[in-house]
Amino acid sequence: MPRGLDSRHASTRAREYDLDYRDRATRIRSWGVVLLVVAALQWTWCALLLLTPYEVDRKPDDQHPRECESRLLTEYGTANGGLQRGDWCEDERDWPEALAVLALSVPVSAAGVALFTTGSLRRQISAHAWAMRELGENTRASGYGRGR
Repeated sequence: MPRGLDSRHASTRAREYDLDYRDRATRIRSWGVVLLVVAALQWTWCALLLLTPYEVDRKPDDQHPRECESRLLTEYGTANGGLQRGDWCEDERDWPEALAVLALSVPVSAAGVALFTTGSLRRQISAHAWAMRELGENTRASGYGRGR
């Protein structure tokens, strides 16, 4: 087989491998984005639990539910110290629930950032390596650097 054909075949195989490598990197980065979206939804849920006012039924099908202030932005303690006064607000939204949601978001966020960064870097490194390979082939083809 002539040398030029063998070189082109190797270049085509290298390009196919590089494209597969970039596709895998894109999938890794996409999984990172998915995990970051899940973490953002968890943060949003935690913020809703802590920052929004809510209502509590004193009995099933209560026509006049008790209105409660948010867990964080409370002036009169209805959300945090109401049980001593016979208030149901404290039991409805527990701190452990909100903190559990927040705690679960930490590993999801870390994994999302790691996957997104890994996928992005792999794509950039692949593009750089391919550009360097093309530059080297163009340099060899033009005869540049051969001591004329």
